[in-house]
Amino acid sequence: MKKLLLTGFVPFLEFPINPTEQIVKNLDEKIIGGYQVYGRILPVDFSESAAKCLEYLEQIQPDVVISLGLAAGRTKITPERIAINCKDGGPDNRGVQVQDERIVEEGPAAYFSTLPVRRFVNILNEKGYPAQISNTAGTYLCNNVMYSVLHKVQCENMPVRAGFVHLPASHELAIQKPTLPSWSQEDLQKAVICMIEALN
Repeated sequence: MKKLLLTGFVPFLEFPINPTEQIVKNLDEKIIGGYQVYGRILPVDFSESAAKCLEYLEQIQPDVVISLGLAAGRTKITPERIAINCKDGGPDNRGVQVQDERIVEEGPAAYFSTLPVRRFVNILNEKGYPAQISNTAGTYLCNNVMYSVLHKVQCENMPVRAGFVHLPASHELAIQKPTLPSWSQEDLQKAVICMIEALN
């Protein structure tokens, strides 16, 4: 059976809930669309998040990597088209803040996702889940993880499809942050399942 590494993050910055954490926990060890799901939670830490993801990549040897992250403020599911070779943004959970740093010193400027992002968006919209392709994964930990995984896959010629998907806030988070648009946790999880099923 094919293997899928599904990652999410712990809560970070001013967000006390990260819906990706619960989704990854719930789908761990499930079989979805012909894939055995290996759910793993990443720290919000510039020095550890990408390294942990690469460690899981080595351990599990998946056919596909889908990394999930919270994009509080977005209203739609947004598969990311591209990751750029830049670390920047707010502090991580250890208080470390970086500006204008390369993720890989001699790496290329960017990598495109190798996930079927257009198919993801089309199927999600068909099923009633608002979605659109995003052309910026930002420069924070989400972009860092996406770039790092794609760089390793490319450099080592690994037969692995990989990319990143941002999710809106959950209702539970929006209760604590009332200005945020939000989805139900159930719908967020169903949308992730739809994307996994759309891989084949």
